[in-house]
Order: sequence, then C-alpha cells, then structure tokens
Amino acid sequence: MDKIGKVIAISIGKKKGIKKTNQDSARLIANHGIEGDAHAGKGNRQISLLSIESINKIKELGLKVNPGDFAENITTEDIDLMCLEIGDLIEISESELEITQIGKECHSRCSIFEAVGDCVMPKEGIFATVHKGGIIKIGDIIKKI
Repeated sequence: MDKIGKVIAISIGKKKGIKKTNQDSARLIANHGIEGDAHAGKGNRQISLLSIESINKIKELGLKVNPGDFAENITTEDIDLMCLEIGDLIEISESELEITQIGKECHSRCSIFEAVGDCVMPKEGIFATVHKGGIIKIGDIIKKI
C-alpha cells in the first residue's frame, strides 16, 4: 500500500443538494456510506470525494468556497483523484472504499456554477462505496490498496 494523500475535511448533510457541514470525524458503514448523511444508502455513490486542489481552482476565480460547499463528503489533499480508476480500492483508517464513479452529470446549474461559470464536482469529484466500515477523522492518511 502506498500513501497517496490525506483527509483534510469530512462533511455530512441531512438533505441532498445543499452544502454539507464539516465534522471532525465520521462513521462509515459498510454497504451504506457515512452515518447520518443524506447520500448514504444502497447504490454506487455512497461517498463523494473532492480534492482541496479542485476547490482552490474555484477560489482562484474569486468565489469564497470551503470544504463541504460542493456537497462532497471527504475533502482530500495531495492526491490526484482523477488518476484513480473505477474498481480501485482505497483505505482510510480501518475503512475501505471502492471507487465506483468518476465525475457526475450535473442536472441543474448549482449556485457555484451560477456565480463563477464553472463547477469542479462534475468533472473532478469521485464516488465510492464502503466495503469495510470504521471511523475516519481529519488528518487520516489515504492509501491505495
């Protein structure tokens, strides 16, 4: 296993389609997602990940955005998420995630897109399912298995 990055924010939302609230830690549940998050459940998008480097691209356009503002669950640092492939496994603490989707289709223009004319989540966000649950926290190392 090689270190490929770290967790710099964990965000949970009670409703879909809105910014998520930052947390110090979260409980990942196998075959479900993050406990208490609106996106948890069956399906291939139980967890979403976005890099701080992607968020910083939008900051450079003049918008004040922070981790969780793109409705991502896990904000990463020092990892090129776009180099991961569907089927890859990553480990965060004792949890294990499988990458299931790269990017997403944006059905409606979000407030970020309206403000700056672009949004990074559809192009640079990735999605995963939880194979093995556990507690994750800010600062945890992300490893590719």
